[in-house]
Amino acid sequence: MIPDSFPVDLISWDRATSLSRSLAAMIRASRFQPDIVIAIGRGGYVPARIVCDRLLMNDLTSIKIEHWGTAAHKLDQARVRFPLSVNVEGKDILVIDDITDTGETLMAAREYLALTKPGEIRTGVLQHKTSSAYQPDYYAELISDWKWIVYPWALHEDMIGFLEKVISTRPASVGDLTEALRLRFMMSPDMDEVVLALNDMVSLHTAARRGDLYYALGRTKHL
Repeated sequence: MIPDSFPVDLISWDRATSLSRSLAAMIRASRFQPDIVIAIGRGGYVPARIVCDRLLMNDLTSIKIEHWGTAAHKLDQARVRFPLSVNVEGKDILVIDDITDTGETLMAAREYLALTKPGEIRTGVLQHKTSSAYQPDYYAELISDWKWIVYPWALHEDMIGFLEKVISTRPASVGDLTEALRLRFMMSPDMDEVVLALNDMVSLHTAARRGDLYYALGRTKHL
């Protein structure tokens, strides 16, 4: 069970790109030559595209596996929502995701893809947590001390999720809410990102604005 307070690492675009290129370099060095790359949606889309670029590969597709909602909101179990749309029988597959947390997403992916009768299946991620029950074949970075990772392609929706955890019915300024995020999650988000998230919460009717102050409207919800 994830505690109410935990450290959050905000990954920049530059760092995410660097990790993706490092992952591709490891795959190239192993001399594994996949026939097709399969991205795990949604977190694996960007890393998979960069890996394909570095490996000079054209064949890229995806499957959608759901296990996590926003801001460390865990679903009951990993499940395939959008299955594979191409025939990969006999093909060597490289599966790419952004991170292994519990490992259940990649385990579900391997189990599902094994039913398609492929050749070899290998997996790669940007960051691998030692707490994961599954170890991928390739990872660019090892994380020993558990923390929640926010990638730039999920920053806005995760920001909303974290704000839902700190906002209350008592009006608070953007600065106060940003400080609450820092204290509870040890994160230092850009204030402009906080404002964008708060304004979308107002649009979603999970929060309201009074002048420069924001407050929750009853119970908040996960997107």
